[in-house]
Order: sequence, then structure tokens, then C-alpha cells
Amino acid sequence: MRTELSSRLGIEHALFGFTPFPAVAAAITRAGGLGVLGAVRYTAPEALARDLDWMQSHTDGLPFGLDVVMPAKKAVDGVGEAEIEAMIPAAHRDFVQRTLAAHQVPELAEGEPSGWRITGWMEEVARGQLDVAFDYPIRLLANALGSPPADVIRRAHDHGVLVAALAGSATHARRHAQAGIDIVVAQGYEAGGHTGDIASMVLTPEVVEAVAPLPVLAAGGIGSGAQIAAGLALGAQGVWLGSLWLTTTEAELHSRALTAKLLAAGSGDTVRSRALTGKPARQLRTAWTEAWEGPDSPGTLPMPLQGLLVAEAVSRIQKYEVEPLLGTPVGQIVGRMNSERSVQVVVDELTRGFEATVERINRIAGRD
Repeated sequence: MRTELSSRLGIEHALFGFTPFPAVAAAITRAGGLGVLGAVRYTAPEALARDLDWMQSHTDGLPFGLDVVMPAKKAVDGVGEAEIEAMIPAAHRDFVQRTLAAHQVPELAEGEPSGWRITGWMEEVARGQLDVAFDYPIRLLANALGSPPADVIRRAHDHGVLVAALAGSATHARRHAQAGIDIVVAQGYEAGGHTGDIASMVLTPEVVEAVAPLPVLAAGGIGSGAQIAAGLALGAQGVWLGSLWLTTTEAELHSRALTAKLLAAGSGDTVRSRALTGKPARQLRTAWTEAWEGPDSPGTLPMPLQGLLVAEAVSRIQKYEVEPLLGTPVGQIVGRMNSERSVQVVVDELTRGFEATVERINRIAGRD
């Protein structure tokens, strides 16, 4: 499963694995792919440094990357978190509390901090993450919400780091190319997290054509070797996988109840909702997402206001495992995530499936 891009990065398989869990990212790298650690939850630089230290010592000198979030458009600028939170309307706060009360979600203990914060969506926090990251031998910097600012791209290139940006349309991809990024991740509608409106089968070849000769990674709806082969057949030089790792044994999900929900979910059990961050993000369909679409909803707020609004609520739902409300960003590929396996086993299954698919296509083409 090698391409020009995988050879350039020195990885065995053209398989890029995004995950918020250092143990998963390191295992992906050791299995021959490129593990990409999501940085959005690291609001303290020392916490990111600690986990990058750990990754560096558990990847056998093999390459890994980092994913940050720098919104292309900011609802607010030049103010701190407290000032931003003050902008949240009282009606929205009341709606959150009514929804939690309807499901009898307990309060956090007095003085207990919220364990889930969204400050990582703020550009100044992401820049602090980069101050840490460039002290480590990362090979790839990905931005989940468009092209990073020009000075960030220059800084990455000065450190010999390739820059990737996710795109949901050919128009977005062209903007990335014009901004000077090195890799475009064509993220289809099926993907978990923030997505556009175009399905992967249509999006991938459109982006490949739009930004040629820049390499493209196919993302969204990929969870088997056959689907990897399809992405490469459409012109991609690799695949970007995120959701698939959530049910691996190395994943550090906060809740066995959430793992059980993922294992039981089908491909139709997700929804694109603004309820978590303020931007459309595919996630498990829950009573929480349905409440925000209901007639009593005040509507979601723009990023980062929505994330700050719901941070404590999400922490309470997670801590007390309130099953009707419990969810997570995940793609439609969740329908294939029906058992807990190690990262190595998942990668082995992907590569075997890819090889079997190529052999089958060769037979069809009369090349066996």
C-alpha cells in the first residue's frame, strides 16, 4: 500500500490515522502508517509536551504528525475565554439546563472543573500548541478547519514539516493549494467530525483534479481494504482514517457505555449537527442532538461560543454516563466498528483486504 507520498514520508502504508489518543497514534505509526495526534483537547502546553514525549519514546523513531484546529473564520477575535463566555445568551444557557434536567443529569461536584473544554478551537491556543509541537520531530501538521495562517505554513516548512488541510469541496481544495499547503485531505460527507455536503465517491476525484499535482488523501466512509483501494483508484495517494480507531483496544474513551453504543451503532445512527461545536459535525444521533433540532431549541451559536456553552454539560453527561445523551463525533463507518481490536489487528485487516481487492480487480482486468 505504497504511494509516492508514503515513500516521501518514509511510511510503509499510505494510511494516515487521526486520533485524540497518544497510544492509538503511536500504535498506528508502529503498524506502518502515520499516526496523527489530535491537539484540540490540549489547553495546557505542558500536557501536550508530556504526550509528545511519550509518543516520541513509543514510535521507534518512525514518523508521526499533529492535528490542530484554527478556524478559517472567527466569531470573535482579540478577547479571552471569559469575555467570550459572557457573550453567550441567557436563553441558550437556560435551554442547556432544561435539557440536562429533563434527563436527570447530576451536577458536577462543587469546585470540580469541567473535563471537556473547547478552548482548543481558539487560534491563540492552537498557536501555543505549535510552540510545543515544533520542538518534536513531527513530519505532518494538519489543520481541521481550512488552511492554517500563512505564517504557520511558513513556520512548518522551515521545520521541514508538511502541511495538510481538510477540504469538503473542490473550491475549498483550490484555496488550500493557493495558500501553499502540501497535502489536501478530501473529507466526504460520510466522515466523522466537521464535514461538507459532498460524498467521498464524488469528492475525491474532484479534489484530485482540482489541485493536481498536489497529493490528496481520501477521507470519509473508509473502513476496509476495499474502500482504501477505491480511494486510491479515484486518484488519492493515501487515506485519512479517524472514526475507525475509536473502538480499538488502545483507545482511551471515557466510558464503557459509549464504547458499547459505538459497537452497537449502524451506519444510519449518525447525524450532522452543530450541537457540539457550532459547525456541522457528524456524530452519534442522541437525545442531545435531537433536542437542538427540536422546536424549543434556541438554535446553535457560532464557533467557539457553542463549544463553550455546552462544555460543562458534555462533562456531566460523560461523567455520569447518561446513555440517552451520550455521544461522540463519529462517521458513518461506525456500522463496521462492531468489535474491539488492537490497532495492529485493524491495520493488518486493512492491508489484507486491500491486497485481496487489488488481486480481484487484476483478475477482472485479465492481469492474473
